[in-house]
Amino acid sequence: MAPAAQLPFLFLFALCQLPLRAQAAAKAVPVVGNISKVDDSELFHIYYGQSFKVIKNSVDGKSYLLMQSNSRMAARTKYCTGRIKSFVVPLSNYSVDTTKFPVSFFELLGLLESFKGMTSDQITSQCLLKSYISGGIQLVRKTDMQQLTQFSAHFISNVDQQQACNFAAFVPLDERTPLQFVGFLYGCLKRAEWIKYLATFTNSEVRANSVYDAVRPEQLFNYDIFANNIRHLILEFEKKYVKENYMCLKKAAANLTSKFKPIVAWVVYNQGVWSFSKESFESEFVRDAGGENIDDTISENSYNVSDPDDMDNFHAILCTVDVVIDQTYVAQPEVYKLSTFLENMDVEDDSRFAFLTNQRVWRYDKRVYNSAVLDWFDGAISQPQLVLADLIEAFFPTGNYNTTYFRNIAKDEGVITMDPELCDRNPSTPMDPVIVPCQ
Repeated sequence: MAPAAQLPFLFLFALCQLPLRAQAAAKAVPVVGNISKVDDSELFHIYYGQSFKVIKNSVDGKSYLLMQSNSRMAARTKYCTGRIKSFVVPLSNYSVDTTKFPVSFFELLGLLESFKGMTSDQITSQCLLKSYISGGIQLVRKTDMQQLTQFSAHFISNVDQQQACNFAAFVPLDERTPLQFVGFLYGCLKRAEWIKYLATFTNSEVRANSVYDAVRPEQLFNYDIFANNIRHLILEFEKKYVKENYMCLKKAAANLTSKFKPIVAWVVYNQGVWSFSKESFESEFVRDAGGENIDDTISENSYNVSDPDDMDNFHAILCTVDVVIDQTYVAQPEVYKLSTFLENMDVEDDSRFAFLTNQRVWRYDKRVYNSAVLDWFDGAISQPQLVLADLIEAFFPTGNYNTTYFRNIAKDEGVITMDPELCDRNPSTPMDPVIVPCQ
């Protein structure tokens, strides 16, 4: 073919290639701006497209397709199967099954304004209670599927219950630290990172990142993030947040440790039987605070108060312990005193126990609402740095730090009742995490 004759052919060929190249270029465009990267959690992952995002939840086995409200996909697509559900984001409103659900994550993200329904008022969030009392939140029945359909999403923590299409699982409490990975993975931080999971439903990833992560200097030089979030970055650049604060405290605790670490026992009394806690995240907190857990072979045992031999063995073990954390459940924490603990222990002479002579008997029921609802199961999940700071004070007392979740019953410390009237924050204003001074 002559060169002149080839020109029309080459032109047509090049023209045909333009859509393909444009399509390839479109595929190569990176997703930037309002995104979160999961660093520590092992139970969820987030994937981003240009107008959508997908959360893969390893607890309920579902994928959540979150479509931006201004996208064509949002108007055309709807999924509700056993393995995939779709939602249009940001959510306009939502409800929560507040049974064993840490609502403080919503506060840290500043999402209370869209929080319109809950299944129980037995919570410790002062601002959420204030909104409920003022009529901003309605109580809903967790079994009334028709009533729950009025919300864009209904967040649950029990994945085994019957679910409607708008149900979404939020399960930070399922994060665990396998014993074989102790010292490598951080279960308490993995639970706190679920703030990023929740943020994807409301396009609040930037806020979630700033709460969980330390803002890194190199972010200031990413043009896309800088352009989208300049005001936020300037305000937050000098601050340290949950993860960095936790790691700083952990390092500080390691420097406090003397030749022998204080031995710590988490104990529970239930129906006449004493036992040691086996929760891995509690053991992790002890290690990170500079303490040492009792041996695993000991923690497997239980001790019946009606059996003298059992109690002799139990008392013998406790003679080796420096700090006791009493997890015994009571309906009214305010009436649980040191005398209650000693009576359950069947102890009259307390001089043989170092944790008693040194006044180191702690409980995590310091912050309560309506007598029985503990903030330990809410705020302590989203802000583990405060738990760590409390335990450092318990193990290496200075007398200069006011604990948040733990009270020392050996010193007759009482409980603090959560009061909705003490909320002085607008529902749309995020609650800033409490950062403990740390060098």
